[in-house]
Amino acid sequence: MKVLENRLNVMLFKRLPRGLMITAEGEALLPVLRDSFDRMADMLERLEGGHVREILMIGAVGTFAVGWLLPRLPDFQQQYPFIDVRLSTNNNRVDMAAEGLDYAIRFGNGAWHSIEAMRLFEAPLSVLCIPKIADRLREPSDLMNQTLLRSYREDEWSNWFAAAGIACPAPLLKGIVFDSSLAMMEAALQGAGVALSPPLMFSRQLSTGAIKQPFDLYTSMGSYWLTSLKSRSSTPAMEAFRDWLFSVINEEHLELPQIS
Repeated sequence: MKVLENRLNVMLFKRLPRGLMITAEGEALLPVLRDSFDRMADMLERLEGGHVREILMIGAVGTFAVGWLLPRLPDFQQQYPFIDVRLSTNNNRVDMAAEGLDYAIRFGNGAWHSIEAMRLFEAPLSVLCIPKIADRLREPSDLMNQTLLRSYREDEWSNWFAAAGIACPAPLLKGIVFDSSLAMMEAALQGAGVALSPPLMFSRQLSTGAIKQPFDLYTSMGSYWLTSLKSRSSTPAMEAFRDWLFSVINEEHLELPQIS
């Protein structure tokens, strides 16, 4: 501190018999010093272990985040311990620039303005419901007597019924519309009705018997995509996550059902 005082030619502290008292000049310099020390501490933390720590901002549609990404993310963290992942979930509506995202994992057809999109895999939809309801369903036409839970994509059920060779009466499609597949599936788990969702994202609930898939019939409304802003320069953390993600998909050899 004495060296700094000599350099600035001012007193930053008054030496008192019982300690030091900061001067007005010291008070003025304190915010700058605090900021410098904070940045130094941050850089030292990032350099810990011989790697520069990076923050990776990922946004993902909730169904994909909970049903597929989260169970596999520990493997990425183990391989890349110097990358801090910040994961946020959404209902497929996202503003990457405003949210400062490096990547957004979305569901759709891959066509988004000013967005670079890399296809991950298709996510066909099928009927999912609790066992009590599934036991009453022998034919697709039996769904006419059930509450059909709906998402904001209005043509999902009509497409599924068309694949089953059945016309879907408009009055059948009424009631709550969910903007989140996770919320819709929670309603299905509580017995509120029948959902049309990707079984691949709910494999855990299917394996435990919490829900059933009464029909081996699917319709496709799109795929999951890894997206980034075209204006965004790729970082080492982004490249590591992208390569890891596609390697996992390739290793798992996802066997997707045939679409009718």
